[in-house]
Amino acid sequence: MSMKNRSGSILSRRTVLAGTASVLAAPMLIKPSRAQSNSVTFTSYGGSFQEALEKHVMKGFTEETGIKVNIVPAPELARIKAQLLTGNVEWDIYSGAGAEAAAGSKQGFWEKLDPSLFDLEDLVVRPESDRLSWNIYTSGIAWDPQKYGPGKHPTNFAEYFDLNKFPGRRLLFRTLRGSPLEVALLADGVPSKDIYPLDLNRALKVLDRIRPSIATWVESTPQSISLVQTGEADFTFTYATRVKATTETGGGKPLAFSFEQNLIYSEDMALLKGAPNKENAKKLISYFVRPEVQARVMNQTGLIPVSRKAVPLLTEQTRKWQPNFENPKNLIVNNAYWADNFEVASRRFKEWILG
Repeated sequence: MSMKNRSGSILSRRTVLAGTASVLAAPMLIKPSRAQSNSVTFTSYGGSFQEALEKHVMKGFTEETGIKVNIVPAPELARIKAQLLTGNVEWDIYSGAGAEAAAGSKQGFWEKLDPSLFDLEDLVVRPESDRLSWNIYTSGIAWDPQKYGPGKHPTNFAEYFDLNKFPGRRLLFRTLRGSPLEVALLADGVPSKDIYPLDLNRALKVLDRIRPSIATWVESTPQSISLVQTGEADFTFTYATRVKATTETGGGKPLAFSFEQNLIYSEDMALLKGAPNKENAKKLISYFVRPEVQARVMNQTGLIPVSRKAVPLLTEQTRKWQPNFENPKNLIVNNAYWADNFEVASRRFKEWILG
């Protein structure tokens, strides 16, 4: 399977997602909590993206089914693992970075998904046995164009790490879902095709160079936008969807985004083992990939749909916020690598942050 963007370039399913085995690293005390038959709990990253989901997905889902959607912040595997270990499962649906979802799959966190929940022929990226890619998204460099005109700001990762040519306060993510290791290696000249397996030692040495200019190690995605809008940082590594939101009514100070070099990810959904509202969760997961729902969300956010039927429904404005998959500078994040290496790499990175 493959996915074409507006210019006809192709995103390979094999490249974006690879299957992983489910292996438990520790015994889990999985038992469902008391179900609330008219609700379902879903994880999200907050900010403009969550607002778009509430308006264009959750509202229609509740009107159609009568099921209320509760949204909890900051999906993290550590919190999910803690719920499973204690047997107190509070969440139903994980929605987050495909790399983390793959790592959760490796550790046996997710229920199997019934293929009958989906129109498989419509999906560009077919579901794995226990998770579903429901959109493709893009990250890169952003800045305040009123403060930094052409030639005064970085547009690729090498420039982002060039403190002499582009002095200023930077932002990077504090967690690996924000890809600081991949960005560092790309900035150091490693070709996209050679990024994986990651050279952790080299990546951390490269990050040493930029560390003095990091204004904040970003904890939440909205921070990666707001700190530039308020002038607390000059340049940011963030997501195209979040920058798009700043250019619209109510978005605050408009920012600019570079498509010269990007990271491309899948966002995946999974059903937690022992989820208290399992049947409601299945309905919501299925609802997310309906063509008309996909089109509503993508036209609001600039994300890339996984529904084939949604593609003709995208506006020209939406297509302007999608990357060129044929650009050799771009990197498609390798979920199969992260399924095997997420915990070890996370530990190394946390130690470096605290060091």
